[in-house]
Amino acid sequence: MREYVLVFLVAAAVTFLLTVVAREIALRTGAVAQVRDRDVHDEPIPYLGGLAMLGGLVAAYLVARELPFLSQGSGPFVFRDAGVVLIAGALICAVGVLDDLFELDALTKLGGQVLAAAFLIGFQIQYVFIPWTDGQQITIDQAQGALLTGFVVVATVNAVNFVDGLDGLAAGVVGIGAIAFFVFSYELTRLNSADRATTAALLSVSLAGACAGFLVHNFHPARLFMGDSGSMLIGLVLSASAITLTGQFSGSELTQGGSGATASLLPTLLPLLLPVSILLVPMLDLVMAVVRRTRAGRSPFAPDKQHLHHRLLEIGHSQRRAVAIMWLWAALIAFGTVLASLYEGTAMWVSLGAMAALTIILTFALPVLHKPKVLEALDESPEG
Repeated sequence: MREYVLVFLVAAAVTFLLTVVAREIALRTGAVAQVRDRDVHDEPIPYLGGLAMLGGLVAAYLVARELPFLSQGSGPFVFRDAGVVLIAGALICAVGVLDDLFELDALTKLGGQVLAAAFLIGFQIQYVFIPWTDGQQITIDQAQGALLTGFVVVATVNAVNFVDGLDGLAAGVVGIGAIAFFVFSYELTRLNSADRATTAALLSVSLAGACAGFLVHNFHPARLFMGDSGSMLIGLVLSASAITLTGQFSGSELTQGGSGATASLLPTLLPLLLPVSILLVPMLDLVMAVVRRTRAGRSPFAPDKQHLHHRLLEIGHSQRRAVAIMWLWAALIAFGTVLASLYEGTAMWVSLGAMAALTIILTFALPVLHKPKVLEALDESPEG
């Protein structure tokens, strides 16, 4: 565990330091987010935060290779697979940089996402379990695994991109999800007496560190935006960390839960379900946006000012508090999924209920108890 903590700190520190460099590059190249009607920032902000996050991930990877527990206690595929993910991440980050500079069309961006996802087919999803069949395993053939892997990666990348609407929102949501998946990966291997040095744990703890280091500069008022270079990068690494788990363990090795309980079969589905469950709120936001725009006769990619984070501002939350509320929902979904996967019984359900009740109360009661001066510009604008 101590070496994973060190990897987290390296990723956070390097990302924090490189963010200053990325900001300077953005200013010199003109990669700056201008103020638009649908935005909530009121002055131009530089992009290219993804470059700093990629640097933090690479630094964490290089340091991890020198740590005894991770370098000697794991098979050769741990760093091999993590290296492939970083190559795919560098590719999709490059596509994002081009978009930040030249505003690529949606089809070109999708092509870049699919190309990056193709790098991950080597350790694609290989099996799933049906929860209600008492452990029945369904093996996926190579073609199905490739399609499923590509779908999970592209869907997660776009979900993160859609949620990147407020300062610190995307980095916080993905960082929380990465921490939750690290806890799941580490605890699952510990409970089943398996090798704790896994690609999934390495990638997720590195991603959590990169998000933490970037948040220092990105929380409201942000000095730098991650841009598409960052949102697509962290979406790909998050989904890849889940997908790599099935490549290291068979389903029969992941059955022991906590306190002597049998682990739910949900963990074996997490390569598909975890990116969706962690990002359920932005995923629903994505679907709602497509439906809303299509019904209005507009392109599903046309921007508007009716995303969930905009609605939180409208009901009375300040921008910082709206972000914190979204973080709470992400934590409820992510850690709730992990808790329900590894444990069972009354205590687990009481804990989940308490977490859900607290999140709901904070979401809807705070604006009533203390309504701040919400962005008046939003209320006065034609689209607000």
